[in-house]
Parts: sequence; C-alpha cells; structure tokens
Amino acid sequence: MHIEQLYTNCLAEAAYYIESEGEVAIIDPLRETKPYLQIAAERGAEIKYIFETHFHADFVSGHIDLSHQTGAKIIYGPNADTDYEIYQAKDGEVFQLGKITLQALHTPGHTPESTCYLLKDEQGKDYAIFTGDTLFVGDVGRPDLLDGVMTKEELAGMMYDSLNSKIKPLADNVIVYPAHGPGSACGKNIGKETFSTIGVQKKMNYALQDMSKEEFIDKVTDGMLPPPKYFFEDARINKSGYQPIETVISKNKSALDTDKFKQYLNDGALILDTRMPGDFEKGFIKGSINIGLNGQYAVWVGTLININDPLILVTEPGKEEEAVLRLARIGYENVKGFLKGGIEAWVEPLERIQSIEPEKVASRIKKGSVVLDVRKHGEFNTAHIKDALFITLAEMPDNLSGLDKEKDYLVHCAGGYRSMIAASIMKKEGFKNPINVYGGFGAIQQTNIGIESEVVDV
Repeated sequence: MHIEQLYTNCLAEAAYYIESEGEVAIIDPLRETKPYLQIAAERGAEIKYIFETHFHADFVSGHIDLSHQTGAKIIYGPNADTDYEIYQAKDGEVFQLGKITLQALHTPGHTPESTCYLLKDEQGKDYAIFTGDTLFVGDVGRPDLLDGVMTKEELAGMMYDSLNSKIKPLADNVIVYPAHGPGSACGKNIGKETFSTIGVQKKMNYALQDMSKEEFIDKVTDGMLPPPKYFFEDARINKSGYQPIETVISKNKSALDTDKFKQYLNDGALILDTRMPGDFEKGFIKGSINIGLNGQYAVWVGTLININDPLILVTEPGKEEEAVLRLARIGYENVKGFLKGGIEAWVEPLERIQSIEPEKVASRIKKGSVVLDVRKHGEFNTAHIKDALFITLAEMPDNLSGLDKEKDYLVHCAGGYRSMIAASIMKKEGFKNPINVYGGFGAIQQTNIGIESEVVDV
C-alpha cells in the first residue's frame, strides 16, 4: 500500500494518490492532471478510480480530464447529480483496490452529497479516512454553501449526525486525511497540520466534543465570514463540467503588446499584477491589484475579484503560464493575456507604494498616520497595535467607504503579503498614501510599540 498527500499551498488543498498492487485511486484531484499521471507512470501503476468527496466550491477539480485520459471511473457519494457520467456510490459501498478497500461513508453536512472514504488495509483493518470537507484538523467544513436551498442550520444539523454516526465511532489510531489545511475558506479556523488521527481530533477539535445538536449548530455557525463569491460558481462548474485545462491555458496565455494591453484596459479589464510585493511597490501600472504568486494567490484572487471580470496580467517574465494555470484551478478563465516583456515594456509613468520598516511605525503614528490592520478577525482579536483601525482584507474595497482618502495609513497584515494587496486596492480606490509595513505584525511586535488584545464584535 502506498499513500501520497499532494498538497498545494496556494489553495491549501490536499489531493491523494493511493496505490495497491498496481491499482491507483485519486481523491479530489486538482484541475491539472500531470502530477497524478506522472506518479502512476513512474510507479508502473494504473489509475482505476477517481473519488470525489463532494462538489468542491473553492477549486475546479481535475476529475473529468483525468477520467478522459485514463478511463478511470469518477465516483461520488449519494445525492450527487451531474451533467456528465459518474458512478454514484451507495452509503457503505466498498471498492476493491489491489489488496486494500475504500468504503464510501455518506456524511452530509458541508454539502448534501459529502462523502468520506474509509481505507481498510491488507488485513481488513481501518487504516485511514479521507474526510474531504467534512472534518478538518481542528475544524469542520462550513455549512452555508447552499444559500436559498438549505439553511446553514439544517446542514449543520446533518453534519452533527454524520460526525456522531460515522466519524467518532472510528478507532483513535485511524489517520484523518482532509481536503484542506490552514488558510482555506472552507472552514473557520483550520489547524496548521494537514493530517491527524481520530484520537487527536476527539481531544482537540471543538466540533467532536460531546454536546447537544443545538449546541453544535450554534458553535459551527457562529462567527462565519461570508464565503468568497466565486465558491458558488466553482460548485456549479464541478457539477456541469468544463473545458480541458490545456485549452484554457492556450487561450489565456496570450502575449499582449502595450497597445493591445491598453485597449483591454480601456475596455474595462482589470490589471492583476502577480509579481512579488517588493517588486510591485517599486513601480506598477495605475489601477493594478497586486496578488503575488509567492503567496495564496488563487485564494485571494477568488476572494477579491469577480470570477467573470476580464483580466490582463503583469507577471515576472517566465511566470505567465503559472499565473494562468493557478487562475484556471479556481475557474478564472476570462484572462485576455499578459503584458509582453513585463513591466519593463511599459513606457508610461508608473505608480509606487511606500513601505517602511516596523521600527518607524511608532514615530509615524505620532505624526498623525493611522494604523490599518487588514488581518482576519481572529488574528486581530488575539493581539493588535493599540488604537489600530481594523479593516479586514477579505471585505475590501466595500469596507473602505468610511475612510479619509487624504490620510496616511500604515497598512499591515501578519507578514507583508496581504498588506501589499490591501495597499494596491486602496491605491486603486483613490487613497493618496497607503504605506506598507515590512514584515507585518510579526515584525512590529518586536518593537516597543503598544500591543493590546480585545474581543471585537463581528
């Protein structure tokens, strides 16, 4: 038996390669299929099954392309209705893979079709469970993605039943392999590890503690931020089907000269600058939003940019295909192309964003600058600069309307990636002088500036 977790930091997503006796199952594959095909080829194995734990909302799955390329069956659990051919497993149905088995356990809650897959080893013992978005390390999947169809309270109630009847009875040593890790918007506060055990989760995961169904519903639904808008479109794509990834990349990876780039810009296209924050701040085209490839690029694009907006890209030379591919992973396909030659090709004046060292924050505050903390609610509640203004990045630009565009804002996040995104949005919205703080709150804490903690109503 051979198990590999293929983790993609950009999406905080885990796919799985499982092999026994030359037969392979892939669970929750990303849209590009090369990694799975390559591993199977290198090991002389054949992909037999493609298991989907549910209709993913945060990325476009590679199940359809992988099935076309290998002939492997696409397997969903009960209640999964699609516009393409699948095999719909029954609750408790067992699938043989070499000398091991995978059993479908229907666990509705995150979504009605959510299904976990329990792996039994060569001796028939429960070895691992692939939980999709039903159970994460330290958290469970959000139950609010069927707006208008089922309420979050109804789904949370179903999740309570699923966890108590299917997950908690498993032995403590069974390995938990979830579909996501920290940073994913599919949970409220997913732990930093990407796998665990049932025993550890029974001790540490708030959602697996003994409580009534009513208490569980309250805890799971409390404090949830709205899901990124693209979630609903990606779920639809995963139900209805999509173009092959090669077609999307070929169409979207168009080199645009400056005249064509300007034409798209004048027609309303949004400039997405994918360079690192340190390069972006030195010079960028007016109106650009900086979401760098060096961080959770896809997650923040999906959170901040409408999936149907036409995009034109500015990238570091050689990074064009990566930028397009990582957009396609989350269903962003309205990319008109990239600026040929990169930022160096732009001959018109560039805008800049000032950045300062954390040691200078205190003196800038004394001169009237306002600290703007753009982290998540939980981060801010744990600790923040005294008198800081809290405006979370995920809700920009809608939450900027009450701010004075003439003031100097010292923008920071935890480490510096999100703050440059925020500063670029503020600049695009007409703010005169958003100032990025190098190193974010982590570096600011090392100075002598006042830090406080408090609970903020959200």
